[in-house]
Amino acid sequence: MTEELRLICIAAIALVVAMVVSFVSTPVVKAFAQKVGAIDVPKDNRRMHKAPIPRLGGLAIFFGFLLAVLIFVEMTPQFKVMMFGAIIIVILGIVDDIMPLPALLKFVVQIIASLVAIWGGNVITVISNPNIFSAQPYVELGVLSIPITVLWIVAITNSVNLIDGLDGLAVGVSTISSLTILVIALVVSEGETALMMAALAGGCIGFLPYNMNPAKIFMGDTGATFLGFVLAVVSIQGLFKFYAIISFAVPFLILGLPIFDTAFAFLRRLSKGKNPMSPDRSHVHHRLIDMGFNQKQTVAILYVISAILGLSAVVLTTSGAGKAIIFFVAVCIVIAISAKLIFGHSNGKSGKEQDTDPDGLETEAQHLDSDEQNTEE
Repeated sequence: MTEELRLICIAAIALVVAMVVSFVSTPVVKAFAQKVGAIDVPKDNRRMHKAPIPRLGGLAIFFGFLLAVLIFVEMTPQFKVMMFGAIIIVILGIVDDIMPLPALLKFVVQIIASLVAIWGGNVITVISNPNIFSAQPYVELGVLSIPITVLWIVAITNSVNLIDGLDGLAVGVSTISSLTILVIALVVSEGETALMMAALAGGCIGFLPYNMNPAKIFMGDTGATFLGFVLAVVSIQGLFKFYAIISFAVPFLILGLPIFDTAFAFLRRLSKGKNPMSPDRSHVHHRLIDMGFNQKQTVAILYVISAILGLSAVVLTTSGAGKAIIFFVAVCIVIAISAKLIFGHSNGKSGKEQDTDPDGLETEAQHLDSDEQNTEE
């Protein structure tokens, strides 16, 4: 058996282990959330679910990921400090899901967790030059390495949290991002990164059946911030450090949906003279809902967008920038035409049936949920 095939087999086993643990432990986590009062109660018109729904579902994802990586991933210094930082993020999320914490306190703790990861060597030191006309192929960040790394980790941690606005959206997008990094890691023979992403994807897949519309449990800040933190740190280990192979654009393509949504939200609020941290109902998923799509259609559209970005990142890695751009444009055209043909006919029906369509009722947060409000307050 070749080394590449062996790595693929181990990654597949790690994914299955994490998936099974996550799937089996979710009902236990749900019961625990009900016992400790980690419940999302629909007490205002921002939330569309009609009955209280437990949070803390991210614990099941964490358990699946943790067991798989402890079995299959080598305990390097980088991995140990990443897990320590992830545990800090998970504890913060648990407390916040039980009793909402001030946004400033959460922000400070996230910075501390980022510095813990950096202390173990998870630092962006060199990136490929985004200026394609420059004679300098790479940019050394120097003294800016640590602040840029902190910014990256904290930004991605919160970006994933902010797209956690519809049932299954954040966990599904995180699954696609994890699988994309997994494929790229296999291409460049980076075993540790591949195994960690296999474990993360498995944890997400195991939890997904409970979180799809209508959701039986929400992953809460515990899950959303954990997923964002791990994706951010692993992208540093497995993407930014391969600056001779991987383009500057790759991590931004893989995490493009949460990055775009968060950046657009901040710029929109600033342009209107509002506090960039103030909550509103203008995220991408809210806009799609307002256009007439029901929740399942909206989530499916955003899954497709995330998958296109992920596939573009893989093509960019394996075939170069030219083919990646052609691939991206071609797929976008096909998707646009397909969406027009499919949804152009269904929207007329959904508009008439919207009042009775169950798909539009049970949403984790068609309006901003309490998790996002706490993050952006």
